[in-house]
Amino acid sequence: MIPPPATCLALMERYNMLPHIRRHSLLVGRIADLLARRLAAAGLPVSVEAAVAGALLHDIAKTPCLDERCDHAAEGARICRQHGFDELAPLVAEHVILAGGLPPAGQLTAREVVYYADKRVDHDQIVDLETRRRSIIKRYANGDPKRIAAIDRNFRICQELEQRICDQAGIAPEDLAERVFALPDPFSPAP
Repeated sequence: MIPPPATCLALMERYNMLPHIRRHSLLVGRIADLLARRLAAAGLPVSVEAAVAGALLHDIAKTPCLDERCDHAAEGARICRQHGFDELAPLVAEHVILAGGLPPAGQLTAREVVYYADKRVDHDQIVDLETRRRSIIKRYANGDPKRIAAIDRNFRICQELEQRICDQAGIAPEDLAERVFALPDPFSPAP
């Protein structure tokens, strides 16, 4: 089952998502919504509903894992399965690292959309991949050369994925923010 955005927003409340993590997740959701719609329109096997829900819930376990020092991606996948969102569990589990690597050309799915959308948002700002890579190194690498190398490898994969997604979606990476903010916010309450 894929939950609608209203259910995802209610789960953010239920799991006490911190406001800055919520803002991050909502923006990741907006990017995923735009990209998934464009990729689906281009004929790729992308579920818009799964991409949006996966993006909104990708950090559902981040708040409790800040204190408990757990793997928020794995814990988020567990939460998804607990709520019967089995289809979303892999998207949430792999939003940090694509365990299976890149799919064959022309086989982009919601999994890649969620992963890429998350890499384009630093806190609550849409940034380029290099800015996000530097931010992640600063926050999570602790000066460890092995961690820095792993982050660099992950971002090389993301750069390849960015090219594929943006080519198929017909959006230049540097135009993503403008395109996202040109559309109404699908997650804000109606006036």
